[in-house]
Amino acid sequence: ALLVALFFGLYQLREGRRLNSPALQADARDYLADAMSTGIVLIGLVFTKFGYPLDRWAAAVVSLYVFRAGSALLLTALKDLLDASIDRETERKIIAMVEQHPRITRVKQCLSRTAGGRFIVDMDVVMHTPSHRIADHVADRLEILIPQKFPLVVMARIRPHYSEDTSVKRITPVQRPEGEVSAHFVTAPWFLVETVDTQNNHVVKRNFVENPHVAAKKKKGLLVGTWLLSLKPDEVRVPDGHDGTAIVLLRESGIEIRSMPG
Repeated sequence: ALLVALFFGLYQLREGRRLNSPALQADARDYLADAMSTGIVLIGLVFTKFGYPLDRWAAAVVSLYVFRAGSALLLTALKDLLDASIDRETERKIIAMVEQHPRITRVKQCLSRTAGGRFIVDMDVVMHTPSHRIADHVADRLEILIPQKFPLVVMARIRPHYSEDTSVKRITPVQRPEGEVSAHFVTAPWFLVETVDTQNNHVVKRNFVENPHVAAKKKKGLLVGTWLLSLKPDEVRVPDGHDGTAIVLLRESGIEIRSMPG
């Protein structure tokens, strides 16, 4: 019984800390307290048999352990009642992940509170898109991704705010710098990146970037799509009839996909 209680206690304590679950940690400490008290009582009985009365010291040790475990649980409960926020390092990582999204200009505010040992995150983000449909899509996607990437977060809520951008970033696959449009997408050797003034539709900036994954043998679509997302485009032009992992990834991220003659 002693070994079983010790095993279950240590296992539950490890899992409780991993999941940040006060219930599991409380149950684990209960098992460990039972195991410790049983073990100390046995040790005390053995020493008493040989003329060393350690029963009082054994009782004191057990009492101190129970007091320490109870105090830890009390502090955890108080944090829940006082709506303790997530630690700053995790908060910074969440903000950094959200701001990497091509449609997010910046995180305006990030608040969090406890919920059963885990956290609910509320974020106000500034998006550069005039489309409410795209904004809702991006917010819904981030609300799924944040808990997946950060196990301590049980729920994320994203409130979009809109910036008054007068330009969009457009990406087009090309065969070479200043060359013709490529008939392919993920295998295009170069991409033209243009910043277009939406008020007069004039190109105010343009540059060519080489496709770093053109020679990839595996997962080329995923690699190219992820790389293009890092460029934070608003619009990507693809040859008519093309589809695949890269285009799906871009579309799922709220990027506007425009077909052009192949």
